[in-house]
Amino acid sequence: MGAPMKTIVADKIASIAQHLNLKRELRVAADIPCEEGVVIAVEVLTNKSTYNTLELTSGRMAGVKRGDIVVGALGHRKALFGYSGHVPEKLAVGDTLQMLNIGGVIGVCDSINPALGPPFEVRVLGSVLDFPFLGERIGVPARIGMAKLEPEPPVVTHGVPVIAIAGTCMNAGKTAAAAAIVSRIRHHGHTIDAFKATGVSLRRDILAMEDAGARNTLIFTDFGVGTTTAANGPAVTRTMLTRLAAQKPDCIIFELGDGLLGAYGVEAILRDAAIRDAITCLVLSANDPVAAWGGVELLRKDFGIEPGVVTGPATDNDVGRDIIEQRMGVRAINAVTDALGIGDFVCGKLGLRLS
Repeated sequence: MGAPMKTIVADKIASIAQHLNLKRELRVAADIPCEEGVVIAVEVLTNKSTYNTLELTSGRMAGVKRGDIVVGALGHRKALFGYSGHVPEKLAVGDTLQMLNIGGVIGVCDSINPALGPPFEVRVLGSVLDFPFLGERIGVPARIGMAKLEPEPPVVTHGVPVIAIAGTCMNAGKTAAAAAIVSRIRHHGHTIDAFKATGVSLRRDILAMEDAGARNTLIFTDFGVGTTTAANGPAVTRTMLTRLAAQKPDCIIFELGDGLLGAYGVEAILRDAAIRDAITCLVLSANDPVAAWGGVELLRKDFGIEPGVVTGPATDNDVGRDIIEQRMGVRAINAVTDALGIGDFVCGKLGLRLS
């Protein structure tokens, strides 16, 4: 017997549920497993003037308002400059939760960022049902992702060179650097694939890399992970490296969301010997010279990785670039003002020809 169900009509379906190909008319049930990645429908109870949009499955950003019926997924978040929260231990229809990010992660908010104000309050309507048995009306609670994550997947890159982009914290310019490098590598006639390795579900960064010219893209959400941790970060990174390398690109680029120090598993990924050995060039994005110094020291001493180039706001003018190059002995190139320069430099690190 399937779970008792009722029909609702959703106003907005968050990008975290992209691979389910949901329609606006949905079936929901009162049985809600309190687990990461379980898809739920909620009613928005409040209005907000900041951080008040939702990334849809189309990639568009849509405004959210009181009364909207939204589809998202249970998850946690531990963001330095955002909301932090956890998955509830039990949940029933009518309970109140909070929207933890603009990709559709929903949970119990533990801590807010004053700049964003309180998160959206939402009332739980039920778990969204999936119907996996062809020709049968047996519904089961839907879960995010297009494929199941293996616990210890191998790393097989077939010799494809790999660029990793790490930052000293959130909002350090990582995606801008990735887009600049992708665009320049494509201009030189090379095929480049890209993925986002860590963070909280949001497709915006891989869409930016697609817009810049990346051929194939992946994100951890594709493998049922709403928020990465030290426990799942290495496995999902290994999986995406191997998946994209099998498509035989000329190179792969991946972004490590958050910072070198954080709760999303960046440290565990960089300590993974197989992943570390696959990285040909690591780009460090830093907000200021002190952050750049700390990032370079961490990479060298804690992970045994020599950064190839430093970028980000720390390199916005000659002062910052000179400090980085003289004090740290690492090339500093700004990805915004010298997108061609950083792309050509990374091409050289990978041994790719310049057209």
